[in-house]
Amino acid sequence: MRIRVVAPVIATPLVPLVFEGYRAAARADTDMSLATLDSGPASIESRFDEALAVPDVVAKVVAAEQDGIDAAIIDCMGDPGLEAARERVSIPVIGPAEASMHVACMLGHRFSVVTVLDTLIPAFDHHALRMGLTHRMASVRTVGIPVLDLEDHTRLVEAAIDQSLKAVEYDGAHVIVLGCTGMAGVAQALLGGLAQHQVTDVPVIDPTVLAVKMAEALVDLQLRHSKITYPTPPDKKIVGY
Repeated sequence: MRIRVVAPVIATPLVPLVFEGYRAAARADTDMSLATLDSGPASIESRFDEALAVPDVVAKVVAAEQDGIDAAIIDCMGDPGLEAARERVSIPVIGPAEASMHVACMLGHRFSVVTVLDTLIPAFDHHALRMGLTHRMASVRTVGIPVLDLEDHTRLVEAAIDQSLKAVEYDGAHVIVLGCTGMAGVAQALLGGLAQHQVTDVPVIDPTVLAVKMAEALVDLQLRHSKITYPTPPDKKIVGY
């Protein structure tokens, strides 16, 4: 099985670190590959960033299908270009936010997202509304660390523990969803920190791990997205793409 991770950003030092999280989650017989954008933002922290990333995200997913890749993962909790990419290809395309939020609802009554910055709260509210999960999302909490600074794992873990405890105690969260793929590899440390505060029954979803397992499962089951929902766009002249 071959899975392509499409990072919706240009190459930065954080990208290969996050990709290692995807690779570590994959089975031994799964070949993981990485694509970054030729043009676009260095990180996704706004809808503006997402809009800039979408054209090349779709192009990289199309290239993945042409390369014989079995499934693609868009490496961002904004899921930029997800639905557009699904229209353009026939292989499964996984959005970590969509997958994580739906699985969170399978694991508990309500979930909270712990993401990077306050500016992303409306985006997650929109995700929940679009997926019909507004009543299942207890809260969106933030660690106050920009994406490009997430390499400081000590600071990240401390902030994630603090915000997750507040999500459980004050917001009624039964499940925690890490709200940025740049937080790859933090879940186990977060679980340990919660346990030190006697919070031991709250699952923590790492969206990178979940996205890989979802992609593997869909390929194994020979499932792909409905072309009634995601019809192939008609051929037409497109300037500059």
